[in-house]
This record gives sequence, structure tokens and C-alpha cells, in this order.
Amino acid sequence: MITLKGVILRRSAKVLLDGASVTINPGEKVGLVGRNGAGKSSLFALINGTLHEDGGEFFLPPSWRLAQVAQEMPETGQSATGFVIEGDSRLKAAQDEVTAAEASGDGERMAHAYMELHDAGSHDAEARAQALILGLGFKTTELYNPVNSFSGGWRMRLQLARALMC
Repeated sequence: MITLKGVILRRSAKVLLDGASVTINPGEKVGLVGRNGAGKSSLFALINGTLHEDGGEFFLPPSWRLAQVAQEMPETGQSATGFVIEGDSRLKAAQDEVTAAEASGDGERMAHAYMELHDAGSHDAEARAQALILGLGFKTTELYNPVNSFSGGWRMRLQLARALMC
């Protein structure tokens, strides 16, 4: 579960959270609403580890993986499928380790790297990405279209699919 106990969160001199406490259990869904500047994005930055609390206690199980939909869409000629696959951070880390292991020439390291690549789902990553894309209303003929060929709403759907790949 995610736990905040008496959390204080500041951005510069502005106090965004002052003594905030909440417990979010596995399976619970939570919506967060507030005016611009209220601290919604800062709270997410605390949860994803890019900010730290100024006071109180924050706990997130270390084995949990988080994903979020980016608010900005990069301009890229990458295919829809390739863009979504890159959302799988575990797969990306395994691919990077394979590259490094091969460059090192260390056979044992390569064996471990290839096992991690398999465990990360490299064998079905394309199918998983395409299932997400199709589930969000895209056509099969669009799976390999460049990301920048889609309009704003469709690009946000690709961002959602990418976040769900984690």
C-alpha cells in the first residue's frame, strides 16, 4: 500500500501539503482533483520518487512499479507500436544490459542478461503493445504509422498505452 503520514511538501516557499495522511490499498482507485498550482503534479512527483517529502513519512513498496501518462507528447517519427513498447522500463533495462554484456565479452554476464531479457517479456512485447493500442480504438492498419501522424487525442491514447506497458 501507499502510505503518507503527516507529510509536508513544499515547492519553494509555498506549502502544498501540510500534515497530509492517507493510505491507499492495493486495488483501490483514487482520483485527485484540484485547481492549477494546488500540488497534484508535485504529489505525483513524490510518489514516483522525483521529489521527497519535507516532513512526515512516505512509504511505497519497493517492488511496485508505477506508470503515469506524460502530459507532453514528444515529436517523433517512431511507429505507434515502437513508441508503446518503449514504455516497458523493465524491458528497456534488460535490452540495455544485453548490449552492455555483449560489449564486455563476459559470457556469464551475457547469459544472465539474456535470461532477464526473456523474463522481461521480449518475446511478446510487440503483441502486448499492439493489444493495448487496439484496445484504445486504433485500427490494425495504424499499428506501424508514425506517432506524429496522429492528432492530439490519439496521441494521448498512445501515451496511455505506453504507460500501461510498464
